[in-house]
Order: sequence, then structure tokens, then C-alpha cells
Amino acid sequence: MEWWKDAVVYQIYPRSFKDSNGDGFGDLQGVIQKLDYLAKLGVDALWLSPIFMSPQKDNGYDVSDYRMIDPRFGTNADMYQLIDEAHARGLKIIMDLVANHSSDQHRWFLESKKAKDNPYRDYYIWKDAQADGSPPNNWGSMFSGSAWQWDDVTEQYYLHYFLKEQPDLNWENPQLREEIYDLMRFWMAKGVDGWRMDVIGSISKDQTFPSYDSDEHYVVGEYHSNGPRLHEYLREMHREVLQPFGAMTVGEGNGSDVEAAKLFTDPKRAELNMIFTFSHMDIDTQPTEQLGKWAVKPFDLVALKQDLALWQDGLNDNGWNTLYFENHDQARVVSRWGNDTTYREASATAFATVLHGLKGTPFIYQGEEIGMVNNQFELRDYDDVEIHNAYRDLVEQRQLLSAEEFMTAVHLKARDHARTPMQWDASTHAGFTTGTPWLNVNPRYQEINVAAALNQQNSIYHYYQRLIALRKSEPVFREGKFELLLPADRALFVYTRTTATATLLVIANMSDTAVTERPSLAVEGPFETLLGNYEQTPDFANLQGLRPYEAIIYQK
Repeated sequence: MEWWKDAVVYQIYPRSFKDSNGDGFGDLQGVIQKLDYLAKLGVDALWLSPIFMSPQKDNGYDVSDYRMIDPRFGTNADMYQLIDEAHARGLKIIMDLVANHSSDQHRWFLESKKAKDNPYRDYYIWKDAQADGSPPNNWGSMFSGSAWQWDDVTEQYYLHYFLKEQPDLNWENPQLREEIYDLMRFWMAKGVDGWRMDVIGSISKDQTFPSYDSDEHYVVGEYHSNGPRLHEYLREMHREVLQPFGAMTVGEGNGSDVEAAKLFTDPKRAELNMIFTFSHMDIDTQPTEQLGKWAVKPFDLVALKQDLALWQDGLNDNGWNTLYFENHDQARVVSRWGNDTTYREASATAFATVLHGLKGTPFIYQGEEIGMVNNQFELRDYDDVEIHNAYRDLVEQRQLLSAEEFMTAVHLKARDHARTPMQWDASTHAGFTTGTPWLNVNPRYQEINVAAALNQQNSIYHYYQRLIALRKSEPVFREGKFELLLPADRALFVYTRTTATATLLVIANMSDTAVTERPSLAVEGPFETLLGNYEQTPDFANLQGLRPYEAIIYQK
């Protein structure tokens, strides 16, 4: 049963969700305490960012033991309790599989680096230096600098797409692959319902390890993903683990376009159910090898519509889309692309409306349902290694950006905007912890919090409730074919979803200026109003214009 096609998934970043014991660090018992809140919201599944044993060099995406829960989050018994209590409320559990790399403190790597003839040597990717002692090629790390780290003991380099403390696993080794499949079986036997797969598009590497044709010292590009044996590995994983357990899967399809996504998600290929794509999240990024995500440009609604339409059309017949604007790697959409002051609630619900009306499985990131916003921290108050590495590289060393330019980009796009603690109420530290939080709480927590949202009849939270319930009540949300209207309009996002028996019309003003004229649409009524994010939503026949960030769903 393809339950995930009707589901709404809620992503939990456990360290920032709810702290149950006052140590300032969110934990599994904190998640358990909030299961009723999540069930009431109406979501169907909970995706937990990594909670495995980890030195936490990259917030848990550096795993040192895949079968043990990190003590900061609790115990294995806590995880088993969470699975049981979630299931009792009709909520499924999705874990985060980090299988492109491990921690350098994992037993496999500690063995691998002991000697070239160690049985675990080939669990990782080791290469000789070039004749001049330089790295094997010019591949760069996602976190700045080279993707190769020299090891004095065995006198070779090892590959790391991320931190040097995150060595890449060698999927060419069948024994390593079986280790991965076995740890997946371990958790699924405990009741886990599915997997979000971190950078799964990178597990296969071109074994010739070619250098990029570039003058840059270190390059991140096409060789970093979609390697030659990727789909062979995924079909093997499906056969060995996913199909026997009926697992739901969503992969991080880094470097993938629509055609590549079809290879992942076409059911006939028996690989993954869905992948996360990134092109729509790069519309405010200038394409440049040197600056990466920190080269910012203004939000462009036309570009966003074009990109989302491309994916809606491309995967309509032989794949399935993921729908998201926020996650643990993205800033808060209401600050990044909307209006987080005058029209915070309207812009938050407008973005929710256009996203959840699309074909695919929506993913809500914690705090998105109450309209959490970006912060304006000083550099020293950010925790994310990506920020600090980029500052050293782009500002201090290569001087490609001024400190002011860099901080402008950080305040818009940094990952830590999504990682500040969940804002439960207006008490100290937003009710997240009785201790000192691991990362500062957003200063606007007294205004923006769950308690306030639950008490306000027309809050963002209650709008999400209605939106989720509406998706489940109308089959056209799952089955309807997408068509973009007014593609060149710079303020309006308008589209239809159509089946043989029903038509949805989703219309939203994605600007902070009123649209005073009735949009000229090639659709005919009569339409009934299903949902609107302003009080007194106009019916379609009397629609004369749209207020700032007004969004309406009509049905015929």
C-alpha cells in the first residue's frame, strides 16, 4: 500500500524539538511528550533527523554506531517506546540513514586507518598522493576546502565529501553494503516504517576519480553525485531490505535533475519512492563555483513557479514528488522569501497553500506550522560548522566576500535558522528547556510560539490543520494533473489540479502589495471555496483582486 502518497510528513530535529531533562539538548522523551500535539496537527509520519551515536561534529550526521541511540537523546529503550507510542496514535516513524559516510570515530574507520592491509581498509576510499604530494584530484568538500585528508600513519589520503571527521564509505565493497543493509534490518525489525536517506545520490563514485576541468583549487560538481553504480546499489538495497519490510523511502537526490529523478522514483525500477530535489531552493542563489550558496540574489517568483512546474510535469506519470520549502538545511521560508513582519501569518499560510496544493507528499519542518522566522545572530552565536568554515574560506582567506556581505547571506540562508529550539510557549527559553539551550532561542519566541498559536482561532497552526484535513478529504489532491496558469506573472502563483471529476484552482498573491484587478484566467466556474487564509474569503464569482499574500483554494 502506497500510504505515503496520502501522507503529510513532519520532520523533527530532535536536539531542538523538546528537552525533557533540562540539559539544554532535545531528546526522545521530549518527542514522546509532544506526540499528541503532532497527532492533533494531522500529520501521518515523523521523520527524525539522526539520533544515532555520534561525536556531533555535524549535528549527528557523523555516525559512530548505527545501532545505538546517542545518550544525549536517550537510550534504545526510549526509541522503542517512541516507535510504540507513535504507532498507537497512528503515526509512522521514519529514521535518517546516513550511509554515504560515517564518523571517523566509527569502529570501521578506526580499524581502516591502522594499516593498508587491515580487513576494514576497503570500507573507505583511500588513495595515494600525486607525485608532488598533493591530493589525488581537485574534488572539494561541501564544507569548503579539499575533499581529501592526509593520513600520516598509512601515508595515503582518504575521501570526505563533508568534514574530515566524516570519511566517505566505499560502496564498491560488497561487505560494506551488507553491513548497511543489516543495520537497516535491525531498526525495521524494531518497527521503523521508512528511511530518509542522506546524500544517497553520492554513494557511487567514478572509480577513475577524474579531476574537474577548472582553475579552482577545489570544486564541487557533477562527479560528486549520480555515480555509475548508484542505481545498481539502490536496486540491491530494495531487493535485500526495502521490499521485504515494505519500507517507505525518500532519498536526498543531490545533483539530480528531472530525468535523474525518474530513475530513482519510477516504480517499475524498484529503487526509491521519492527523492528530495534542490533546484527550487536555489532560485535565490547566483550560480558560481566560488561562493556556493552564499552568492545571493533576490527571490524570483517566476523562477520558483517554473521550477516547481517542471517537476510537477516531469514526475506526473512515472515518479512522485516531495513537497517542501523548509528542512534542517534550509532557512525559514517566511523570512527568506516572504514577509516575516507585517504579513508573517499571511505569507506563511500563502506558501503553505501553494505547496500543499501540488501533487506529491508534503513535508512540514518543525516550527513551520507556527511561522517561525530567521534570526539575526552575530557570527559567534551560530553553531553550524558550514557557516564558520565558509567565513574562514570566503572572507578571511580568499577575501571573495566582505564580512558584511557574508553576514547578509547568513541572515538569509544559514542552516541554523531552522535549528534554533522549537518555540513552545512564552516562558524562559520558549519552553524548550529548563536549562541552557544548546543554541540560542530565536528572540521572537514570546510572540511566536505553540501556546499562542493554539489559543488563536485563525493561527498559522490551525490553518495547517485545515489544509492537511482538506488534502485527505479530496482525492484530486493526490491524483489531479497539474497545470500552471499565468507563468510570467511576478506576483500571482496560480495553478489547477484536474481529474475527470474535479478541478482545483489554487490562487495566491505572493507579494506584500495588493493585486487590485481580477486575474484573467482561462478557467470557467462555478467554483466553490474550499479554503482561504484571510477571513471572509471571496467566492470565485466575486473575486475582484487579492490582498497581500492572500491564498485561496477553489474547487469545481
